[in-house]
Amino acid sequence: MDEKFYLFLKWTAISMAVMWIGWTIYDSYFSHRNPGDTTYLSAEYSFADGRYQDALHGFNEVLAQNNDHFHALSGKARTLLRLERYSEALMAFNDVIMRDPNFAPNYANRGILHDHLGNYEKALADYRHALQLDPDLAKGPGWLTRFFRLQTEKPPTIASRADYLSIQLAKPAHERELKKPEEDAKQRPYQQ
Repeated sequence: MDEKFYLFLKWTAISMAVMWIGWTIYDSYFSHRNPGDTTYLSAEYSFADGRYQDALHGFNEVLAQNNDHFHALSGKARTLLRLERYSEALMAFNDVIMRDPNFAPNYANRGILHDHLGNYEKALADYRHALQLDPDLAKGPGWLTRFFRLQTEKPPTIASRADYLSIQLAKPAHERELKKPEEDAKQRPYQQ
């Protein structure tokens, strides 16, 4: 091996080890964490793994420690949606939207909920509002997120669903095809 290349690799490895140790010390002792943040992260991992009962338990635990933890409130609403506890999810989404009316993913997720409930006009309104607040939601999950979820195909986005709904709602009622079970099952809530 070339001597210069060996020195480069050696110093790169040493630098990365020092940075990792420094970050660990900072994160463990100096970074500010709010009550429930560690439990919140654990609940998010449970949600991402599809263990929704565990995620709900974690989000509730966070809210018991800090009932104003915005992301835990949002996570709880998403989890209730995935558990098909729709009336509770709707109340949770309405609550979290009242707390921060400019956080677009909550409108997108409430739109998904309205879509599941068959409230297509409300779903379309929420999708459009979410896209107005954050146009990047139209892109959907990036390749890295899809890689971790083992999704080879890009799932439908709220932008594509909004386009589809607006076309279908413009048709006479007897010609509308508002549900596509196979496509609808691919739609996932947006995470922070």
